[in-house]
Amino acid sequence: MNRTHLELTGVGIEFPTPKGSFRALQGVNLKIERGEFVSLIGHSGCGKSTVLNIVAGLHQATEGGVLLNGREVNEPGPERAVVFQNHSLLPWLSAYQNVELAVKQVFKGRKSKAEMKAWIEHNLELVHMTHAMHKRPDEISGGMKQRVGIARALAMEPTVLLMDEPFGALDALTRAHLQDSLMEIQSDLNNTVMMITHDVDEAVLLSDRIVMMTNGPAATVGEILKVELERPRDRLTLADDAQYNHYRSQVLSFLYEKQRKIEPMGQKKQSNDTEKSSRKGVEVA
Repeated sequence: MNRTHLELTGVGIEFPTPKGSFRALQGVNLKIERGEFVSLIGHSGCGKSTVLNIVAGLHQATEGGVLLNGREVNEPGPERAVVFQNHSLLPWLSAYQNVELAVKQVFKGRKSKAEMKAWIEHNLELVHMTHAMHKRPDEISGGMKQRVGIARALAMEPTVLLMDEPFGALDALTRAHLQDSLMEIQSDLNNTVMMITHDVDEAVLLSDRIVMMTNGPAATVGEILKVELERPRDRLTLADDAQYNHYRSQVLSFLYEKQRKIEPMGQKKQSNDTEKSSRKGVEVA
């Protein structure tokens, strides 16, 4: 039985620039199963966000294409919700009203007023935000704003959740709490997740597979690592787990050995400062 939910075939894209056409991606092929959590990782400029934007329908591929449940993706749709690093909440609306706005757009005529209210509160409860649902964005922390952004995306009932470095701007402790929440939510809902991250530890902790992108221009899929760690996953237990650390080493080897060797002449060399080994993980510049 074919379980492929999302499929990218021969995806390439060019952008016009003052100096001529720039090829960001070339020959990207990827199949993602329903309920799978896939992370994209690579150095800055490797086209991770471009891949996500093509799947979201925000960019059109120059060649190749994307199929979702066998149907071509060529525009944005509620079955693909996006969570960006910037929460993008409307500042004059409360947390509840920000989620309500998305729910009304998707479920207008399909849910009663009472059903919409219950659905909004349910999704805020999933991200542990019911206590602050009537507060505006300027009255809550950065981590809480991102929780509301995730609730808004989930409330659209997407089959695919697209996340572009959703925890990148958060402190280590807040990031850890949100990673744990995301694992719980994904386990409950079994939705398909494609997440971009610069954090190697985050990728290994959360993912079923890690897609490692080659350096641009004309970036493509370099290697795909299957993460066979039992779920649910506990970060403290995994810290001393040999298999976890083996996966971590494989990703680091790809990023800092295999990809560093093929950087174009004149490109700024990655400094040791960008290889942040700390409790919040190793981040890719």
